[in-house]
Amino acid sequence: MDQLLAIRAFARVVEAGNFTRAADSLDMPNATLSKLVRELEAHLGVRLLQRTTRRVSVTPEGLDYYEKTGRLVRDLEDIDTSFNAARGNPRGKLRIDVGGSTARDVLIPALPDFLARYPDISIDLGVSDRPVDLIGDSVDCVIRGGPLDNSSLVARQIGQARMVTCATPAYLKQFGVPAYPDELKNGHRLISYLSPQSGRAFPFRFERKGEKIEIKTEHRIGVNESNAHLAAALAGLGIVQTFRYAAGPALARGELVEILTKWRPAPYPFHVVYPNNRHVSHRLRVFIDWLMAYLPAKF
Repeated sequence: MDQLLAIRAFARVVEAGNFTRAADSLDMPNATLSKLVRELEAHLGVRLLQRTTRRVSVTPEGLDYYEKTGRLVRDLEDIDTSFNAARGNPRGKLRIDVGGSTARDVLIPALPDFLARYPDISIDLGVSDRPVDLIGDSVDCVIRGGPLDNSSLVARQIGQARMVTCATPAYLKQFGVPAYPDELKNGHRLISYLSPQSGRAFPFRFERKGEKIEIKTEHRIGVNESNAHLAAALAGLGIVQTFRYAAGPALARGELVEILTKWRPAPYPFHVVYPNNRHVSHRLRVFIDWLMAYLPAKF
């Protein structure tokens, strides 16, 4: 038995919550992973995992073993990382998750610079506005906007995105140009962004000289994906509130017109987020450092 491989296989099952996702993240057959865990249990003489047809749970002995061996594995990875860092040659695969418009307009255009700096790093990019389970889905980090409420995650702010309120010229010609946020309640058609997690519409937010206004009126259409949200505005379906970096090209071409310019919303914070119980590899560390240095200007 390769004990180190078996320990890593067992740890990934604990983190992923089932054998299938753990096997996928380690790029090994499910049967091989199951065999490694059985051999580890036989070697230790204890049951580490309680298996049923529907779920896998960790026994008290398994949790204790996971915590103790986790420290040893991280120490070994620290040694490997120190050698890699000394050579200045991080390598391996990064799994990154990012929202739709942020991927299209901010991250992907910047990636050639990162990949040129670190040619031995490859990237698997998950693009979705829906939240992911970083540990269960074996994601190294996510880039997300808005407030964070999960204390088990480490978050570093990488920038603040400007927000704009806009609509097509044809829409504004038909329905008029509002001069004050409350006018949005009177006959205007709003395109709301729906939370991919809860399905609830985010209110339209406005600020001016310390005064804050939220408009929570019935929307004409709601969309839960950022690229489609902007596409709805470009189709003339109504007024949208979105990121300046996403709407910028359409504003420059005259396809959208910014309104309520004296009532711009507060900037929207963006963070890079990763689990606090996972070793930060050299490749993830250089990626985060690159994000902190390179991306703020893109927002």
